[in-house]
Amino acid sequence: MRKPKTPVALALVAAAALTLSACSGSGSDSGSEDGPAASVEPQKKGGAVLDSPFEKPDLKLTDTKGESYDLAEETKGKPVLLYFGYTNCPDICPLTMSNIAVAKSKLSKAEQDELEVVFVTTDPERDTPKQLGEWLRGQDPSFTGLTGDFKTIQKAARSVGVSVEPSYEKKNGDIVSSHGSQLLAFSPKDDKAHVLYTEGNSTPEVLEKELPKIIKGQKP
Repeated sequence: MRKPKTPVALALVAAAALTLSACSGSGSDSGSEDGPAASVEPQKKGGAVLDSPFEKPDLKLTDTKGESYDLAEETKGKPVLLYFGYTNCPDICPLTMSNIAVAKSKLSKAEQDELEVVFVTTDPERDTPKQLGEWLRGQDPSFTGLTGDFKTIQKAARSVGVSVEPSYEKKNGDIVSSHGSQLLAFSPKDDKAHVLYTEGNSTPEVLEKELPKIIKGQKP
């Protein structure tokens, strides 16, 4: 029998769904619900520990150098932060990546070298390897950016509970790329995501405090 979600878990799932429309800049969009939901242990502040950790997506895309990148193979046995977003996002995406960059800069050199940060675009039509590379260099040159087939990206995102919808153009000419804003932390011990951060819980202060434990394969 599937374990029922706690009120806190339901609240976090609802919050994740709301961030889909917030990042797209359109309040009328709604996320797809065909991915697995995240049931979590109650947590006052910071990352939410998942009752059932997510498997790392079997994702093969193209990195910012134009080379093939196998997510599972390239990051095997490493602590990984995984985020789905796009470079033209006006708010949540640059803020999240900036928060990660600031927190990472506060870690020890050894911890910085171990941590892998992977940004997967939800707008591959515009986010070419060159565009991704230029944008990420403004955050942290060590971050990995991936682009490729949209359906492949969408399937991978949904496998870890992140809703991603195709980009579309509004009447005013703006292009909207709707996606969930969850940040997933994968353990180096089993390559599974045990911790999930939502938009309000991925501040530099929280990440700086919790990343050392995540890097060691511990729960924050």
